[in-house]
Amino acid sequence: MKANLVVLPGDGIGPEVTSSAVRVLQSIAKRGGHQFTFTEHPIGGCSIEKHGAALTEETLQACLASDAVLLGAVGGPKWDNPNAPVRPEQGLLAIRKGLGLYANLRPVRSHPALLDSSPVKPDRLAGVDMIVVRELTGGLYFGEPKGRTRDQSGERAVDSMVYHDYEIVRIVELAFRLAKSRRKKVSSVDKANVLETSRLWRQIASEIAVRNPGVAIEHMLVDTAAMRLITSPAMFDVIVTENTFGDILTDEASVLAGSMGMLPSASLGEKGPGLYEPIHGSAPDIAGRGIANPVGSILSAAMLLRYSLGLEQEALAIETATDRAVTDGCRTADLAGKLTTLEMTDAIIDRLSAKV
Repeated sequence: MKANLVVLPGDGIGPEVTSSAVRVLQSIAKRGGHQFTFTEHPIGGCSIEKHGAALTEETLQACLASDAVLLGAVGGPKWDNPNAPVRPEQGLLAIRKGLGLYANLRPVRSHPALLDSSPVKPDRLAGVDMIVVRELTGGLYFGEPKGRTRDQSGERAVDSMVYHDYEIVRIVELAFRLAKSRRKKVSSVDKANVLETSRLWRQIASEIAVRNPGVAIEHMLVDTAAMRLITSPAMFDVIVTENTFGDILTDEASVLAGSMGMLPSASLGEKGPGLYEPIHGSAPDIAGRGIANPVGSILSAAMLLRYSLGLEQEALAIETATDRAVTDGCRTADLAGKLTTLEMTDAIIDRLSAKV
């Protein structure tokens, strides 16, 4: 296979972990006889410094013309002012919109060798294997009206939570498709006891469940879901929820794996390239020290192979090699280990099968 892949290293540890993911993809290409072409473009803070914008039109067009996009992380102390007219996070929102990415997939799985690395009791982590499907294009992040006004009574800020029926339909249908190849259970998370958008969400999710009798559905309020992610996480198979709830719950779920550095994600649209990135941030406190955990980025590369290039065997090869490395005791500093980013990457590459 020939594939054109765009790499957006971003800020902080982004360049370090994406470099690791590229090395693994190059190794996979060599073993499988594929030809992957990589081109780098700026996004986030580094793009602001160079071009005055968190995402340039040139970078967006390069992404649109690619087969898939691998992203590092954006942001840092230099750009932390929330009132700044240009912020790194604007690049993320712009690329999601520009690529038409409506679904963020975040798999969360506990590794037997890492149960003691999580603050959650090991007995509650056994068998945790879920995927969180977060809606990306609606809700508070994009709803209108949005902004601030001032009058004689003072200043007022407004963010609007808005959902159209078609936005809910496509994300919930995706969750049911995923569940059919897993344990056939969907947990639809909302706040239907308070929010009108959630009542529409629950109505549509119920209608879709009727059309998919082989998959069980469970409606759950977001506060209950937040509690059960800690008290009984193994009960979940596929969680589907709206934008803001998904943003919060996926970060909470990251503690189940022992470290945010372990978790990948995929952002997908109805057509065009997908966007693949670890769920962690730019971690400016360790940037440049060579100790960042590359696993989240490497597993994101595996998702890239699976969802954008259709290379399931190659994706499994990366996931298996990563599991073996962790089982063998390979750890970076976030997991109380001593391996550098490069050494952890080497350990995974060394455990890739000779041919895929």
